[in-house]
Amino acid sequence: MNPQFHRTSLALSPPVARVTLTNPPLNVIDLQMMDELAAAFEELTQQPEISIVVFAGSDRAFSAGVDVAAHTPEHIAEMLSKFHAVIKQIVTWNRISVAEVRGQCLGGGAELAMVCDFVITAEDSTWGFPEIKLGCFPPVAATALASLVGQKCAMNLILTGRTFDGREAHSLRLVTSAVPPHEAAAKIEELISCLKTLSPAALALTRKAIYAWDSMHFDKGLARAEKIYLEELMKSSDAHEGIRAFLEKRPPRWEGK
Repeated sequence: MNPQFHRTSLALSPPVARVTLTNPPLNVIDLQMMDELAAAFEELTQQPEISIVVFAGSDRAFSAGVDVAAHTPEHIAEMLSKFHAVIKQIVTWNRISVAEVRGQCLGGGAELAMVCDFVITAEDSTWGFPEIKLGCFPPVAATALASLVGQKCAMNLILTGRTFDGREAHSLRLVTSAVPPHEAAAKIEELISCLKTLSPAALALTRKAIYAWDSMHFDKGLARAEKIYLEELMKSSDAHEGIRAFLEKRPPRWEGK
């Protein structure tokens, strides 16, 4: 493991790199992990022989989401900037990205997984975008989820914050495959074996063509969602109450403003 990495690990086996989230117990994505992911991406840009990147967590959690403590007024702008830089890197780079999801995959963790090109999830994994329960919303999902699952479904998932398992994630077309937990690793290897037989250049350029239209809308949409989050949502009493209530382990007292 690179000594700069404590919340993540990076393993290279060309043409494959494996980025593992290692912040037990639930792989919460804090500011340090965001910095480490950015460092991992920078290192990967120096490795032209890497054409496939697999993101994984643990059996218990791919990631339970972005650290709630990073949503406080003194950290929120930095958090959004760093996390969205990670997301945009995955969306725009010339590598094929694969998410291997087991256990909890919530909030920012679900956003990270959903922007990958392929998502293999355990059938019993737990997905969800629960930010609304904190008086917030998930900007990446608000921007991109509808293009994956349709507007009405995206509204349902984001506005209720409900959780759902890997089987439903597959039925909603949020993921590529849902498999029994013990088969997830083998499914990933099967996919990688297929991709390794193909031209890395052709894969990268085909991916670029597929995302050409969506990426333009994604950049503009995410910038707009981030602006609403910082300039409107974070000025509301309910957003601050939701974060405080979570950190204080009590029910929120909404004021509706």
